[in-house]
This record gives sequence, C-alpha cells and structure tokens, in this order.
Amino acid sequence: MDDLLSGLTEPQRQAVKHVDGPLLMLAGPGSGKTRVVTHRIANLLQHGIPAWQIVALTFTNKAASEMRSRVETLAPGQAVFMGTFHRFCARLLRRYASLTGLSENYSILDAADSKTLIKRACDLAGVALTHTSPDAIGSVISRAKNRLVTAEMMSRMQVRHNERVAAQVYPVYQRLLMTANAVDFDDLLLHTAILLRDNGELRADLDARYRYILVDEYQDTNLAQYAIVRAMSIDYPNLSVTGDPDQSIYGWRGADLTNILDFEKDYPNVKTVRLEQNYRSTPNILRVADQLIRHNRRRKHKELFTANPEGEPVMLKCYRDGKAEADDIAEQIAHAVLNDKAQPRDFAVFFRMNSLTRALEHAMRRCGLPYQIVNGVEFYQRKEIKDVLAYLHLINNPANDVALERIINVPARGIGSTTLQRLRQAADSKNIPLLETARTAGLIDAIPKRSATQVAKFVALYDSLCVKATAAVEDLIEFLLEEIDYRKYLEASGEDEQDNDRLANVDELVSAASEYDAQHPQDGSLDEFLEQISLVSSTDDWQDNSDRVTLMTLHASKGLEFPRVYLIGVEDNLLPHARSKESDEQIEEERRLLFVGITRARQRLQLSYCQCRSTHGDYRPVVASPFLMELPREELRQVEATFDEGFFEDDSYPESWDLPVQETDDVYQGDEEQPPAETPIAPKRGPTVPLAPMLTAAQMLASRSATLPNLETGMAVTHPRHGSGTILALTGRGSKCTAKVRFEDGETKSFRVTHADLRPLK
Repeated sequence: MDDLLSGLTEPQRQAVKHVDGPLLMLAGPGSGKTRVVTHRIANLLQHGIPAWQIVALTFTNKAASEMRSRVETLAPGQAVFMGTFHRFCARLLRRYASLTGLSENYSILDAADSKTLIKRACDLAGVALTHTSPDAIGSVISRAKNRLVTAEMMSRMQVRHNERVAAQVYPVYQRLLMTANAVDFDDLLLHTAILLRDNGELRADLDARYRYILVDEYQDTNLAQYAIVRAMSIDYPNLSVTGDPDQSIYGWRGADLTNILDFEKDYPNVKTVRLEQNYRSTPNILRVADQLIRHNRRRKHKELFTANPEGEPVMLKCYRDGKAEADDIAEQIAHAVLNDKAQPRDFAVFFRMNSLTRALEHAMRRCGLPYQIVNGVEFYQRKEIKDVLAYLHLINNPANDVALERIINVPARGIGSTTLQRLRQAADSKNIPLLETARTAGLIDAIPKRSATQVAKFVALYDSLCVKATAAVEDLIEFLLEEIDYRKYLEASGEDEQDNDRLANVDELVSAASEYDAQHPQDGSLDEFLEQISLVSSTDDWQDNSDRVTLMTLHASKGLEFPRVYLIGVEDNLLPHARSKESDEQIEEERRLLFVGITRARQRLQLSYCQCRSTHGDYRPVVASPFLMELPREELRQVEATFDEGFFEDDSYPESWDLPVQETDDVYQGDEEQPPAETPIAPKRGPTVPLAPMLTAAQMLASRSATLPNLETGMAVTHPRHGSGTILALTGRGSKCTAKVRFEDGETKSFRVTHADLRPLK
C-alpha cells in the first residue's frame, strides 16, 4: 500500500484508498487523474477484489491502452476489463444477442455504411431528400438513441419538423438493421440500456459480476451511458467517476453535463475528491485558462494551481490572413527545430474546423517539416480498405446487405446496378437479406439469365471464401486477396503512384491482421477483429513517438498534451462556432472547448486570429473571437505578426501596436499547390507586410455591430440553419438586442442579434 501511495498528494491518496461506495473525482486538466485511477485499481486488487469484478470505462482506445499498460506495471497479470463504453457494450451484446433479436455475429456499421442504410430507408419510407439529407436524418436518429428514444416512442412524440421527417425513417432504418443483423454505434448503447432495463434478473447478475465500475471522462457521458452504469450500480453502488465539467465538449453528440453536475444528488453518500494541482502547464498558461472558464456558470468550481516554473507569457497574434498565419507558425517551428534543439513532435497546431488544415499543410511542406493530421478513422475509409473489410463483414455476417452491395461487383464481374436494384426489391418484398435472395436469382423473372449466372458465380465465390472463416485473420485476408485477384485489380485501376499507395494500404491491413493474430493466439476471431476496427477512434493512429508536427482539431486534442501549442482561428463564427450561438449552453461548451485547447500546452502557447480568411472560395474579413476579451491581458504578450517568408532574425517581437498597415493586392485564394521542399528546410526570403494592430474589446464589438443588418419587427428574414421566418419582436439594445423569430415550420426561436446570422429577405 505504501508503494501505491508514494509520491501522491493528499487528495490523490484519498481517492486511491477509497474502496466501497460511490466516489466522485473532480479532476482538473493535467492533475494526474490517470495515475490516480490506475493506482486505485491496483489498490482494489490488493484488497482481494477479483479482477473480473472490476471494469474501467474510457472514451478512447488510446486512453484504455495507457491505463492497461500502467495497471500491468502495478499489478502484473490481472485481467481487468479496460476499454471504451462501446467496446464493453459490444461484448455484452455478443453474449446476450438473442435477447435483443440479434445473432452473436452481428455487424457494427461505421458512419458511412449507416448513411447508406439510411438512404435506403428513406427510399422505402417514401421520404424525399429534396429539403433534407441522410446526414441530417441520421443526426436526429442518433440524438434520439442517445436519449433512449426508440423508433416507436419517437413516432408518438410531439416533435419538430425535422424530427417528424426522421420519425418516418427511424422505424424503417431499424428494421433494415435488424434484417441485416447489424447495429450502428448508437445501437451498442441503446440495446444494452434496454437490455438492462427490461431484464431484471440479468441486470442483477451483471451488477453482482461487475461490482466496481470506474468511469473516466464522466462529463462526456450521454443518457444511455448514464442509464447503463446506473443500472449496474444499484445493488453494489461502488461507482467511481472521474471528470471535469469544465472539459465537457461533446454536447453536440449527446453528452449530458448534468450527469456529473448531479452525481452527488444521485449518490448522496458519495465521497468527493478535488484534484486541483496541475502538473502539466506553466502558471501563466493555467491562469489564462482559469480566467476564461470562470465565465461559465454551469460548472463545479476548482482552484487550479501548479508548482511548475513560471514560463513564458501566452502569445496572442493577429495575422493578415490564413496563409500568413500558417506560414508564420511553420517558420517559428522550423526556427525552433534549427536553433533551439526542439523536435517536430514537440509542436501541435489546433483548430476548430478541419477546413483550416490546407494552408497549414502547404506551409509545413514549404518548410520541409514532417507532420501528421490526426484522423484515425481515415485509413479505414479508403476505398480499397472498405472493399476488403466488406468481404470480411459478409463472411462473418451473411445478412450484411451493405457489405454485399459494396462488393458484389468488385472486382467487376458483370453485375450492374439494375440487377442489384432488382435483387434489392425482391429482398425487400420478403424482408430477407440480399445474399439469401441472390441464391435464387435465377428464379426472379426480372433478372436476365446472363445476369443471374453472374450472381450465381458471386455466390459460389462467397461460399468458397467462407471455408476459411475460422482461420487466422491474416490467412483469411491473404486467401481472399488471392481468390478475387484484388491486388491485380488495383494495379489495373489507375495511375502507378496511386496504385502503389493502394497496394501499400492493403498490405498495412494485412499487417494489422497479423498483429491481431499475434496478440490473440488462442481466442482470436474474425468478429472480434472486425469489432476492433469498427470501434477505432479519431486519435488511435496518433503516433506520439513519431517525430512529426501534429495537426488536429480541438475535439481530437482532448486527453493529449504537447510542449508547444498553436491554437489558430480564434475568431467569431469559428470559435465560438456560428452554429453554437442559439443558446447560452452552446456558447459555454465552445468556451470549454477553448479551455481544453489551452490546457493541452505544457510550456508555450500561442493564440491567433486573422483579419481576413478564405472560406469556400470567398476572401472575407473576420472578427476576433469574443472569448479573447475574457482572457487576462496581463498574462498575454500581444504581438504584431509580420509576414516574412524567411525566418525571423531573432526571437524579439515588436511590442508596439502602432505599426502602419500596408495595403496589398497579393491576396491568397488557397488554390495554389506548393511542392514539398527538396531539402529539409529551405525557406525563401520575401517582403515583410506589417499587419493591423489587434482590436481592443470596444473595437471588436464595434466591428461586429457595424456588420449587423438593420432588422425590424415584421421583417422577413432567413437563418442558415432554420430557413425563412418572420421577426415577431425585437427587445434590448446594442449588443444585447434579441430577435424573436417564427420560422416556416412553425418553430419560434429567440436569438442574440450580435451572434445570430439573421439576414433580411430581399
């Protein structure tokens, strides 16, 4: 026990020593919560609690892997389950699939495949996609599932226009999923929650089996996740949750902040521990973050502090445009790598929107800097990978219609879209899987004999592949690639360089299968391999030991840290995002997102915004984020960024904001492709263009107000999200002016005029 407590602070010790009963750990950023959680697991094991009675639930595979590694060091050989909510629920559903109407070999559809099925559901439900989209319908259905609203419940609810449309599609979509023996990501949680709700004996059994549940990032749980851990902590309420309301950034996908805010009400006997000492950031970075987040009202107050050295002031820069911003940041990094003995992996650039990466990539290549864009699911969305995985999914689950539709004519075998459509119609009429219908294609009058023959050949090929279904996954994939001549198909499909990339990607998938087989020599299976791939998260392919600059969204940065961070595009309508301005709750989440980004930095932090930015081909003036007005000016070093295509001569920056503005016609449109530098770092010298000074708080507000349209009561207006409507009333003045608008679908909403993009209809 002394070894486990060694080096811990008193609050950390209290959390680690806690055994029975509910525990709430309010853990500020960089407060060592992973260390506390893993030491607590080791302490539970030391108290004689069996490993199979402990479950640690995380939100990313990377966090689970880190936790697993630390527990293995503290308590070797203990098989504690540590994984994501979705992985835990996927395992439960495989064990109790029959109670949900599924088979244990069910498929997990990714977002793209779910969208394909939603399109088909829209078709069957007679829903036209002229005024909506599969993405919009899928988003409504996803939110409903996260709130434990089933298709039957949704059809009976009084809902808004977009929800009424989704309510028509939802039951058809669910029927297609069940026919295909498949689930989407949200179903993993929904099915499990309903399973626990409707099966009292099973709920009690699981409560007794998993007596100690530890949940990380509890502030990001939704209602379904809340219901799951709540149901499994009734008889044995040893639920330990760790989180920080100030870091809740997933409300847009269903996270419910009240889960952590009301935890002490749910469990009156809870022990609450506050982890407030930060081990990551310098004091000045921490003070900037703390001052910002104090503007939120829905939070639990913490006194953040650190014993780290003071460090450098937080830098705040204003640039002419996105190209100047990207070029300056790339050159700063290159300068530090050449002169300060820094490594590329020390640097990260965060942004609110992925659309900001293009200028950054150009700048990194121009300076010869290696970089990585963090998007772990991207590899598995490449066509060649999706093709191979579709074959594997169909081998594992013959009812998977989405997989069959994808590969029935890949490589080409003379089965056209008309034949596929007629197969689909025949399958829908009998409510059976496509593969079952394909076996009788010769009996369908609407399908010509030649096409039916080709379908029969595909079915025969499929049956031959299934012979290897129980082999090692690597062997199965190699057998599959050979049987369908897939490598030859790729070689003949396009340009040599692209073909080589595709072949390399397929080889990478084979390597992943080989690695899986090595890790699971006795208990490996195809369905588990596919499950592992289906549940990959956005940061799973981030190589923290790779010597590359990291480019990632603010959402993806959660849980990570870097010595030097650049946070770009701190501008109104980007951060906070334009879509977030309809409620104070959404604005607070955007503020929390900036707080998360700031607290990823260990030693140096730069925030930046531009005077103009190219958006969708238009070069427009922008306004600095109102969040910048909430930062402590005494902690910031406000500097005028000069654009120079070479490096800065030294590390001194002008302190004065009285530099002249030089007009230029050289406007970057974001269309020029720049080849990578041939040498590691070979920048070119260029002209210096001084920029305008940073706007004061009053100037920012005045600039924003000056661009507002003149609105009047009774005026017809349009809103980018809600469409056309009429202003019913205007209240307040200046920045506090609020417009009440009734839209064409009957909804009435109120907007702060300075935040909402309301435009008069001409």
